[in-house]
Amino acid sequence: MLEFRFLNPLAFLLFIPAIYFMIRWLRDQSTNLPSVLRYSDTRLMQGLPQGLRVRLRRIPDILRFAAWLVLVIALARPQSGSGQEVVVSQGVDIIMVIDISRSMSSPDFNPLTRLDAAKVVIEEFVNGREFDRIGLIAFAQDAYQQAPPTLDYGVLLELLRGIQLAADLGLPADRTAIGEGIASGANMLRTSESPSKVMILLTDGANNSGLIDPLTAAEAARALGVRIYTIGMGNPAAAVAEDGTQRQFIEGELDEITLVSIARITNGRYYNAADLFDLQAIYEEINELETVWVERQITVRWQDVAWGWLNAALVLLILERILRHTIFQTIP
Repeated sequence: MLEFRFLNPLAFLLFIPAIYFMIRWLRDQSTNLPSVLRYSDTRLMQGLPQGLRVRLRRIPDILRFAAWLVLVIALARPQSGSGQEVVVSQGVDIIMVIDISRSMSSPDFNPLTRLDAAKVVIEEFVNGREFDRIGLIAFAQDAYQQAPPTLDYGVLLELLRGIQLAADLGLPADRTAIGEGIASGANMLRTSESPSKVMILLTDGANNSGLIDPLTAAEAARALGVRIYTIGMGNPAAAVAEDGTQRQFIEGELDEITLVSIARITNGRYYNAADLFDLQAIYEEINELETVWVERQITVRWQDVAWGWLNAALVLLILERILRHTIFQTIP
């Protein structure tokens, strides 16, 4: 159903001076034209028939008045609620799969833990996308779906910031179910019609939990057209605190062979992030790799239609100027 409104109806108050000038113009119509040339005696001209140009001499004034009315309507911001636009945008569905097992609390991404570093970099990645649907999964002993693929990045980032370690949630903290995380992400993308479906799996450990083998899950993801980028986190050296002492942290048993295999099966890539700068560079590279441009038709809730009124006012003013300085030119 067609909807219409004026965003700034107070602009119609400008009709008041327009009406005032219209009244003055009507008064002028009832009087004779003011003399612009002096003659010794004008009685000889009385009663002469008026030509067409004289009878139509008020057309420039009418055009100016009409332009004023049209401009007032344009200033009131007429808007339609049934407009549609075709935009060229990125069309990628992305699922972020994040490890929240105990080893992600290691502080070797100085001054951040691995999980905190992942959350910071993923937030930057999300802010760099515009039209992609992005979903979120956390996993430890099991996979926990946080958000389905969505364009509501505000809600997505709130959920991302709220992700905690499994231990802090009272869940088994030393379990890492990589296969469950991949399977859960593939299930989210199962009904996606996007030309590009991507999963970014981030972990610092090896699969030691869950009923689904990671390579089997990767095969299933490939069958659904999902490409998986795997990121192994962790620096084998202990982090050093500000006082020079060694920090105690939990070293995950990173299984790079499995992560490489998952990426190879799904035509993705494997990356290793030893520090925060590595992690940022990895997500920047993935951001550049995963760009698919598609046309999308979107419905605009309210679309300005003032341009037509502005164009009409411009035409009226141009026509008024031309007529006033040509056909209806006065002297002096």
